[in-house]
Amino acid sequence: MNDTEKPSGDKNVTRDDLIRLLNEDLAGEYQAVISYVVYSKVLKGAQYMNIAAELELHAAEELAHALIIAGQIDYLGGMPCTTPKLVKTSTEAEHMLRFDLENENDTIRRYRERVRQCEAIGEYAMAEQIRTILVQEQDHQIALATALGIDVPDLTVAN
Repeated sequence: MNDTEKPSGDKNVTRDDLIRLLNEDLAGEYQAVISYVVYSKVLKGAQYMNIAAELELHAAEELAHALIIAGQIDYLGGMPCTTPKLVKTSTEAEHMLRFDLENENDTIRRYRERVRQCEAIGEYAMAEQIRTILVQEQDHQIALATALGIDVPDLTVAN
């Protein structure tokens, strides 16, 4: 990185920055709850019945994630947001699963960054909370990729 490039922000993040970023994450968790609830009920076809049941479980886990993230925002002195990110819908089961996989991929990238940011400002317990969420998000990613019959995306490479 040369002197004109902006650093990743991990070491320059403030508590206020972290509140803002966690609120963006919280809006994503709300989105995930809504999409998993809806998708689990509208997926059609015998081949999707097992994944529909799995999506119901994901919805409950995403709600638990939202509660954790909201608690961390409160801990930092912020106010948790109340608006979800946009939920995409489709009448095609494969499209819905792809929407979920894209959202999980984005969430994993964001939470990996959030762990580094928390640690950079000494919020190690918060980093551990997010790591716990990250494990479940990766499980969701694996389940969705498997349901789609594709390899789990490699998020260690740049897009």
